[in-house]
Amino acid sequence: MKPIALLFAGFLIATLALTSTSCQKNTDCKASVKVIDSLGIPVNNASVLLFATIKTSNGGTVTADVKASAVTDAGGEVKFTFKLPAIYDIRATLITSAPSRTLVGTGIIKLEEGKGADKTVTLR
Repeated sequence: MKPIALLFAGFLIATLALTSTSCQKNTDCKASVKVIDSLGIPVNNASVLLFATIKTSNGGTVTADVKASAVTDAGGEVKFTFKLPAIYDIRATLITSAPSRTLVGTGIIKLEEGKGADKTVTLR
């Protein structure tokens, strides 16, 4: 009888361990933005801003307080993690030195609960 009791106890413990960890749902919303130039080459050191635009009651728009910014890595990418789903506007900028000019790229990214979203923005 003892081996059956031990087997049952082991089964019970394993079942409880699996059910208790499966209740924790991953709700993080991950965004990956890649910035490229007009030739498709990844752009290093571009500033990327994610922001939410909200419509006002009189028909205008305002920028919400929810914002995130980062600078692209050598592969032209930045990554963000948010706790809630949202739709963000993207503005990527790069100031060149010779000749001095500002390149800008824009886009929109939709973040869903527990999922990742990828977007490529082209600087012009």
